[in-house]
Amino acid sequence: MSDKKSFNEHGPLKDAIWRQPHERASPERIAAVIGTARQVLGDRLSTNVTLCQQHAQGEGPVAPSMPDAVAFVETVDEIRRLLEQCHRERVPVVPFGAGSSLEGQVNAVCGGISLDLSRMNSIIEVNEEDMDCLIEPGVTREQLNSYIRDRGLFFPVDPGAECTIGGMCATRASGTNAVRYGTIRENVLGLEVVLADGRVISTGGRVRKAANGYDLTHLFIGSEGTLGVITKIRLRLHGVPEATSAAISQFPNLAAAVDTVFATMQLGIPIARVELLDDVQMGASIAYSKLDDLEPLPTLFFEFNGSTSSVKEQAELVEAVASEAGSLRFSWATGTEARNRLWTARHRAYPAAVALRPGAKGIATDVCVPISRLADAVLGAKEDIAASGLIAPIAGHVGDGNFHCCILVDPDDPSELERALALDHKIVERGLALGGTCSGEHGIGLGKRAFLQREHGVDALDVMQSLKAALDPRGILNPGKLFLDPALPT
Repeated sequence: MSDKKSFNEHGPLKDAIWRQPHERASPERIAAVIGTARQVLGDRLSTNVTLCQQHAQGEGPVAPSMPDAVAFVETVDEIRRLLEQCHRERVPVVPFGAGSSLEGQVNAVCGGISLDLSRMNSIIEVNEEDMDCLIEPGVTREQLNSYIRDRGLFFPVDPGAECTIGGMCATRASGTNAVRYGTIRENVLGLEVVLADGRVISTGGRVRKAANGYDLTHLFIGSEGTLGVITKIRLRLHGVPEATSAAISQFPNLAAAVDTVFATMQLGIPIARVELLDDVQMGASIAYSKLDDLEPLPTLFFEFNGSTSSVKEQAELVEAVASEAGSLRFSWATGTEARNRLWTARHRAYPAAVALRPGAKGIATDVCVPISRLADAVLGAKEDIAASGLIAPIAGHVGDGNFHCCILVDPDDPSELERALALDHKIVERGLALGGTCSGEHGIGLGKRAFLQREHGVDALDVMQSLKAALDPRGILNPGKLFLDPALPT
């Protein structure tokens, strides 16, 4: 089989380097689990090939890996009973939400059961006075915000995709609002989790602080389904601000835009969002989202929350900072239509980038660095992209030092893939050298396993694997993820 045929059959991009051999459960064990699960789930346990294919990968470029069956669970008890059986038979279980993950977190590399949680989408309670709520993992950010809007509350974590909040917890999601409201980590008060052997535990609670043992809540945040299955989430909510405005500022070069971000953060201006689009991404977004009144130049998108007077003051302060850095244009507006137009374009940055090269696939980098090193990271990445000869628009949540390069690659060209992966690794290595991380919000999954030891060191990785062994001694929960070598046999 030629390399080119291999890419076409098994999926493009990262698969060639990141696919590892994993042992699948025996057909007899799979059949035993399916037979028992059908007694509980009925036709909600399916081996239909089309359904299994739909659960074989997320949105990222990692090649698909088919589960043996898909379980559409609706209650905690169903999950508990299924995990008990899978633990007994050593059959892998891969939690699945909306399938929007970018690093292969939902790929069933060892086969087994894809545990679809999307039907567990109830908003159980909302406590307006304490500004918290209890939800099931299949609830989406849009669903929750629609439900609580009339109560003067909102949930701010906004990754941009139509993802489930359970999936956001599993991957430690972030997004455009993190600079002011924090990531999902800062907005989760407690969890209910089903462990690998079927035990159900509760972590955290409704209080805003506690000093009473290990912080199990945040152990499961970002664990990518490898330690337990999240079945309930207690979230911190926020009051809808009195006023909101949005602004754009365009610059003659990328350095001026990054300098504006750094100066804004140093001054402590309480912006809600600041997003960077380089000239290539801006050109793509102008064409894709019909932003015809803007130029294909490095651009910052801002949002300000607060009282009417404070929003005006924030915008004026940022305008002064941008002007000093060399801004060519600064405009701001409070109208809902103008703001929605701006942020819709930002959220559509990925399809806009891919549209620059029809037929291409995108590899999204996810480096995050200390804000003081942002200029080194972004400008260095821009130089690396130029040297590679590839097209790779840059966009990011730069208020907290996180930016993405969308490297566009011909899926039928293995040599171009190799160049793209080399560029990806170079950008990550620079980020790590600057005191940053290989992943600000997308997680590790299959895609970034090679960087985990580089970032944390051997001893820290041993501790992580010890935790995995303690909570999942038979290695059934999302095997093959996070660690380059499977931590435990299945």
